[in-house]
Amino acid sequence: MNASTTTLSLEAAQALLGHARSACAERGFAATIAITDAGGHLRAFERADSAPFLTAEVAMDKAWTAASFGTSTHQWNQYMGEPTVAPLGGHPRLMAVGGGVPIILDGQLAGGIGISGGTAAQDHEAAEAALRTLGLLA
Repeated sequence: MNASTTTLSLEAAQALLGHARSACAERGFAATIAITDAGGHLRAFERADSAPFLTAEVAMDKAWTAASFGTSTHQWNQYMGEPTVAPLGGHPRLMAVGGGVPIILDGQLAGGIGISGGTAAQDHEAAEAALRTLGLLA
């Protein structure tokens, strides 16, 4: 984990939201997209008209989880199999499902993006594609 953090501007968060929306559309699914700052606080959010309501909470928790340790949520799924880490699975906000990716700005943790609406793999791919477009992927 990188202890240093930097601030993701509102303008950058809104741009990331737009790129994520496009990445989801390219993959053929409607989604909810949440973007947090490095402290896990919501910075930008949208839920597509046809996205199920549960995707809202899931996307926010994916972004929060990705920002918490600077680790993608699909990796948390693997960690849950380790007895020393598995107790974290009881944390109400920990989302160990693909689709949450840390935002890296100038080499520092700046937040997390969470996408929910497709499969875990689609959500993850769309999040990485959006981050890559803006140079925010580690």
